[in-house]
Amino acid sequence: MAKDGSGRGGARVGAGRKSKTLSEKIHEGRGAIVMEIPGPADLEGSEMPPPKDYMTAVQKNGQALCASEVHKETWEWLKARRCEGLVGPQLTQQYAMSVARWIQCETAISEYGFLAKHPTTGAAISSPYVAMSREYMKQVNQIWYQIFQIVKENSAGAHQGASPQDDLMERLLKARRNP
Repeated sequence: MAKDGSGRGGARVGAGRKSKTLSEKIHEGRGAIVMEIPGPADLEGSEMPPPKDYMTAVQKNGQALCASEVHKETWEWLKARRCEGLVGPQLTQQYAMSVARWIQCETAISEYGFLAKHPTTGAAISSPYVAMSREYMKQVNQIWYQIFQIVKENSAGAHQGASPQDDLMERLLKARRNP
């Protein structure tokens, strides 16, 4: 705290040595936790929670929102890495909704273009869908970094292969083909 009472000073956010992931600790031979693994009879499978109603709602343009598909793919990706219980359902739902809204904005940009008409002057202005798309993409990336950080810190193996984040452009192109 500064002399004037403001909250300035102190440690910076993100400063300091970065913590090592579980896979790095195991590779170095330290920090490994010995756990008793249950036998096959003790294992319990978990099913994907059903998507919320708002994730499948029909939009104003008549198309269905693709958030439930993104949610399912993300959950399956987490399950393949045995981290589905570590990432909260709200986080995956927020990620799915942000991806779906980003795709919706990008579809609107493709349909209406980059320019719009000002409501009072009639002059050409930048389309509001461009700014909304940019904001949704920021949300998508921030939420994905949170999800991936949880997986990275709790996984004993290296991360390889495709992730749901890698398939965003593919999903966008599919959305344009299937109106």
